[in-house]
Amino acid sequence: MTACTWWGHSTATVELGATRVATDPLLADRLFHLVRHGATPGPEASHADLVLVSHLHQDHCHLPSLARFAADVPLVVPAGAEHLLRSLGGDRLVPVAPGDVVEVAGVRVEALSASHDGRRHPLSRTDPPALGFRFENDAGSCWYPGDTELRDDFARVGPVDLALVPVGGWGPTLASGHLDPDQAAEAVRRVGARWAVPVHWGTFWPAGLQHLARGNYERLFVTPGPRFAAALAGSGVEAVVLAPGERASRQL
Repeated sequence: MTACTWWGHSTATVELGATRVATDPLLADRLFHLVRHGATPGPEASHADLVLVSHLHQDHCHLPSLARFAADVPLVVPAGAEHLLRSLGGDRLVPVAPGDVVEVAGVRVEALSASHDGRRHPLSRTDPPALGFRFENDAGSCWYPGDTELRDDFARVGPVDLALVPVGGWGPTLASGHLDPDQAAEAVRRVGARWAVPVHWGTFWPAGLQHLARGNYERLFVTPGPRFAAALAGSGVEAVVLAPGERASRQL
């Protein structure tokens, strides 16, 4: 059995049988000028056996959110992020680079390349890679590409049970290094999945900007999930559009 609870943005809890894997936890209601729209993640959002961090941008590597997880939960992070995350407990960090495969908490995790800026900020002295992940155990498998553009090597990832795919942004434009709904659907077709959940949409937006840029708000915030589902229609992949805090599961 595979299951997914989407908490908003790129934060999800993926269940592979009894094992819970959290992706890019961002559990706050505000991040700088960005305001959460929708339910605040409850305490269960920080219950996991393993956490995956795709890159160091604040909306994917949020230190206060990571600190909510139990101190013995391993964190798989981009190689080079150790200096930033050592306060969370250096012995729990599992740094990886594209091509690495590690076994953590009973889960086989393969680190994948992503087309995105992996630095904490543009003036950072270190340049850790942005990552995607393919992870699995005997109960199921999942592909989470992190923030990325469409890549030819998606075809080499290998089919999975669940694809957890970014489809939007936090406006008012969708910058390079991201997938739009049509590109996300094509990415899933290249990888192959039984079902797919869109993420990285419909959660955070600059305060007040929905009233000033209504068209962009609709296109980049409100509609990416349904447009992703429409783009996957007829592909053989079931698109499951969740509301923040909603859970879905599928039997193998």
